[in-house]
Amino acid sequence: MNAPLADRLRPKILDEILGQEALTGSQGILRKALEAGEIFSFILWGPPGSGKTTIARAVAHYVKAQFVEFSAVTSGIAEVRKTVDTAKKLQAMGSRTILFIDEIHRFNKAQQDAFLPHVENGTITLIGATTENPFFEVINPLLSRLRVFKLEPLSTETLKELLFKGEKELGISLEEEARELLLLYAAGDGRRLLNALEAAHLVYSKEKTLTTAQIQSSLEKKVIVYDATGDYHYDTISAFIKSVRGSDPDAALHWLARMIAAGEEPRYIARRLVILASEDIGNADPMGLVLANAAAQAVEFIGMPEGRILLAQATTYLASAPKSNASYVAIDEALHDVNHEILPPVPLPLRNAPVPGMKDFGMHVGYKYAHNFPGHFVEQNYLPEGWEKKVYYRPTEEGKELEIKRRLSSLWPNRHKSA
Repeated sequence: MNAPLADRLRPKILDEILGQEALTGSQGILRKALEAGEIFSFILWGPPGSGKTTIARAVAHYVKAQFVEFSAVTSGIAEVRKTVDTAKKLQAMGSRTILFIDEIHRFNKAQQDAFLPHVENGTITLIGATTENPFFEVINPLLSRLRVFKLEPLSTETLKELLFKGEKELGISLEEEARELLLLYAAGDGRRLLNALEAAHLVYSKEKTLTTAQIQSSLEKKVIVYDATGDYHYDTISAFIKSVRGSDPDAALHWLARMIAAGEEPRYIARRLVILASEDIGNADPMGLVLANAAAQAVEFIGMPEGRILLAQATTYLASAPKSNASYVAIDEALHDVNHEILPPVPLPLRNAPVPGMKDFGMHVGYKYAHNFPGHFVEQNYLPEGWEKKVYYRPTEEGKELEIKRRLSSLWPNRHKSA
């Protein structure tokens, strides 16, 4: 029986690899190192189907090393130790061993520790592959002995080239719209692309040209690349927040739709919107926090799928609102001073004096009650001694905050500049 299409088309050497030019291309950092005679342990960090295993095998081929492949899901440390023992014997005979571990993040701390001495003394060259952020998932002692290379999803152009290779291998052709459908379905994953093409060919094995309808019928529901606890989760929520902060409601809705379609916890999205309403909009539009909080409560009450409408309303409002991070910056500056400066005592006029005798010590004496003065304001010092000119809150001129800025500049002209 023939091997799967993806395996049959897997490149054997560096020159055959499609995509990842920054790493394996003629000027790629990994290729340059290999051409200079350098071989070192490293981790390939990237999404599924981006070429991690292919690159590892091509490197082993280039340096003529024994290639041993393990999956951290199915292999234990005992098997790794056997490989190390064999590698020592090969090393004594002048041969090199490359140990490739797929999903290396699934090995626990003790298992990862076991690699250290063998990587250190050169018994093995370790190549790890992971879809998760290795800076979080791989122990620091091991990480410090490895280089990390970041792989990106395959580009549309690379996928097109791969698809044509697949068509040629199978002896079929596709309608142009059918190709576009497969490219969309692949979502940057080369293996996924070839598996889908092969599946369609098996269903319609007698056809030499596959139509869009035939491809559509052979595909499962499009799977959105997303991991609720991994990098895709954090990357998507980051893109979502940055789009709202950047006042682009269309982009924000795109990322929101991705999260909803992938099954992200709606309460998580709602919480992020509440934080964002204060952090990035603040007093430029105080209604932002009110609306975000109301949406969060309503999502909890209503649930999904109707909750998507509430999340969309909050998202579009916040994305379209004027922005200010003045309150966020102000509290962080105040906390920095409180944590790093010698703190003077609370001024006597500002202290509490619940019983008459305390006023004999000056507490509360001299305090002016603002509501007893015109405009409900009277100038007096509310800051500790020596801190009278401190300014933390600097309102912007965006939205409602412009009005706040003008009011503060009229009340405290020595501290706040006029708008």
